[in-house]
Amino acid sequence: MAMKMSDRKKKILQIVVDEYINTAVPVSSKSIAEKHLTDVSSATVRNELAALEELGYLTQFHTSGGRVPSPQAYRFYIEELMQKGNLSEKDLDYIEQAFRDKTGDVEHLIKNVSKVISELTDYTSVAIGPRGDEEHIRSLAMLPCGEGKALLVIVTGTRILRDSFIDVPETMGDDELTNASHVIGKLFEGKTLSQVKDVEEEVLSEFGQYRQVMSEVIEALKSYTRPRDEDIVLTGAEKIFNHPEYEDIENVKNFLTVISSKDKIAEIIGDEDDEIQINVKIGSSGDADVPEDCSVVTATYSAGGKNLGTYGVIGPIRMDYTKVITVLENVGKALEGIVSSKNKDKKDNNQDE
Repeated sequence: MAMKMSDRKKKILQIVVDEYINTAVPVSSKSIAEKHLTDVSSATVRNELAALEELGYLTQFHTSGGRVPSPQAYRFYIEELMQKGNLSEKDLDYIEQAFRDKTGDVEHLIKNVSKVISELTDYTSVAIGPRGDEEHIRSLAMLPCGEGKALLVIVTGTRILRDSFIDVPETMGDDELTNASHVIGKLFEGKTLSQVKDVEEEVLSEFGQYRQVMSEVIEALKSYTRPRDEDIVLTGAEKIFNHPEYEDIENVKNFLTVISSKDKIAEIIGDEDDEIQINVKIGSSGDADVPEDCSVVTATYSAGGKNLGTYGVIGPIRMDYTKVITVLENVGKALEGIVSSKNKDKKDNNQDE
């Protein structure tokens, strides 16, 4: 369909999408001819709108009313028609101020980034912390906690994980648990959390003596590669009421099905490809995870080879995609600058020592 579209149809479709995003009012042939295409008659514009409707890019609520874009139109707009946006000096200053002198831990970073995105876009922001897949296991130990239980303590290059209790045979004494801990610790030392899944079958088949314990340890290690509730942040849920779509109770219900479940949020934004800078999912257009009448736009950030998490917004399909994508790109640059600066300072300090 896209290949058959003339330049004039593309221009008219771009006008309809831009106008509808800005006003939430169906766009008429008369307004297009008077405001944007003064050298084209209203009748010609009307014919082009009808053709775009036949192609599936526009819909019409009433036969005498204007047109609104379909999900297919938004997708085509994002991929082919959208103009590159620029943030105002005020917005750029806000980003700079928000991240100035911000060190803090990962949890603080996630919340701060999420707040910045929500404030600048006027949409609800979603964020999921950096995946733990590539964390290297420095050491692993199991500490006895009464009959049939042990506390698993894992030290990685970035954190200490000690919130997993595992089942062990009630007949296993403390000395035997210490021995098993030593053997299993040596086996996983130096491996990344993602490599645990790769060696699972081989390890379990060769680990007869401590098979049950090994199976418990592997499940615990795998759980750390999945997002935890505290790594998932949602900011500005009330902002949906700033948009006319959410005067409709059904749209509000659809929106709430996402934001009320952190598992659902993780499902939607937690599987992004690091190679894709910006990812857009539009409901009603084949993105099964996203509720009808909602869109989700996300970016996965990384700097210095380190994953910094995935961030974005959820809102109506009539979303200001240009503003959202521009904000996500600029926040990503700011984060990259922070990490690069920290790495430089660390390198300089090491040289001084």
